[in-house]
Amino acid sequence: MNKARLQWRVRRGTRELDALLGGWLEDRFDRADATQQQAFDELLDVQDPDLWDWVMGHARPGRPDWQAIIDDIRARHRL
Repeated sequence: MNKARLQWRVRRGTRELDALLGGWLEDRFDRADATQQQAFDELLDVQDPDLWDWVMGHARPGRPDWQAIIDDIRARHRL
C-alpha cells in the first residue's frame, strides 16, 4: 500500500477531517494489519458528509471494519 498516495487522499475539504483522518494515518496505519490498511484505503472513497457524520457519531457506517477505524479515531480525540 502506497502511504504517500494515502497522505494525499486524506486531504479532504475541511481541516477537521484532514486532521482526524491524517492523524489516524500517521499514528495507526503502520501498525495496522493489511486488512485494516485496505479498509482505511476504501474508507477514503466515502464522501465527506458521510465521514463527518460517522466521526461525529451521528451515524454509523455499514461495514464493521470501517466502524472500528471510526471508533479508534473518535476515541483518540475523545469525540
